Amino acid sequence: MASKAEDRKEPVNEQAVANMYAAMRSDLNQIYTKITELEMEVSEHSLVLNAIQPLDQSRRCYRMIGGVLVERTIKEVLPAVQRNKEGLEEVVARLNETLEKKKKEITEFETKYKIRMRKADAEVNDESGKKEGSAQGVLVGPAGGSE
Repeated sequence: MASKAEDRKEPVNEQAVANMYAAMRSDLNQIYTKITELEMEVSEHSLVLNAIQPLDQSRRCYRMIGGVLVERTIKEVLPAVQRNKEGLEEVVARLNETLEKKKKEITEFETKYKIRMRKADAEVNDESGKKEGSAQGVLVGPAGGSE
């Protein structure tokens, strides 16, 4: 199965391949970031559920809905928080599937264009060497700087 990027057009030179690869890696990092963010929200929902489940169902509680704090009872809030948590878990599962597909796509792209990561080899050598010398290397300017 060919990737969507390859279906659109084949890269014409090394720079195009490098740009496509960088875009694919960027997409992968965005997926990782979103998964981490959603997993934190699931964790927060779990904490809330654990905190309010043992309490009296008629007790007042406050819930933030669209930036507005509303007063409800635990009986009303508990099912909604549970549904939200389950929905978040489903989204995380779908994102994990997407992540695996994207990893496979990147691996196929690396194989097709014989891409090797030089940085990974350098980091392994730095970690095995002395820590004080790890500051040596290439100085790169700030991202998005004017040219």
